[in-house]
This record gives sequence, C-alpha cells and structure tokens, in this order.
Amino acid sequence: MENLALLIPLAPFLIAGFAIWTRHQRRMAELQVTATAEKAAQYASHSRELEERVRVLERIITDGGYNTALQIEALRDTREVEAADRAKETRQ
Repeated sequence: MENLALLIPLAPFLIAGFAIWTRHQRRMAELQVTATAEKAAQYASHSRELEERVRVLERIITDGGYNTALQIEALRDTREVEAADRAKETRQ
C-alpha cells in the first residue's frame, strides 16, 4: 500500500511521458507513410517510363523500322571498327 502511495505523485510524469512517446510514435508512422508514398510514386513513374520504352521498341520491330534500326547499328559498328583501325595506324 505504501508503494502505491509513492507512485501517485509520479503519475502525472508517467502520463506525460507516455503522451510524448505516443506522439513520437505517431509522427514516426506518418513520416514512414510519407516516405512509402514517395517511393511508390517513384516506382510508378519509373514503370511508366519503362512501358513507354517497350512500346517504342515494339513499334520499331513491328513497323518494319527494325531493319532501319539494324542498319543504323551496323553503321555504328562499322564506324567504331574504322576508328579503331585509324587509331592503330596513327600509333604505328
């Protein structure tokens, strides 16, 4: 009984500490929700960009532009080989 009498004066401090702790926990939860929402928005944006790129690639392949793209890549490869050959010749 005497222990209970000693705890009564401490009750306001315990209640205040509990209130501060619960406010802190609520704020941390709100920050976590905000961060999660931001990440979800970033992932959605990234997904949209990837979907657009896939659509462009599908269009290139199905519209016959695939041959054009292959020709462009072949030209790039040829230019790279020629540039490497010229670099070798200038070193010798």
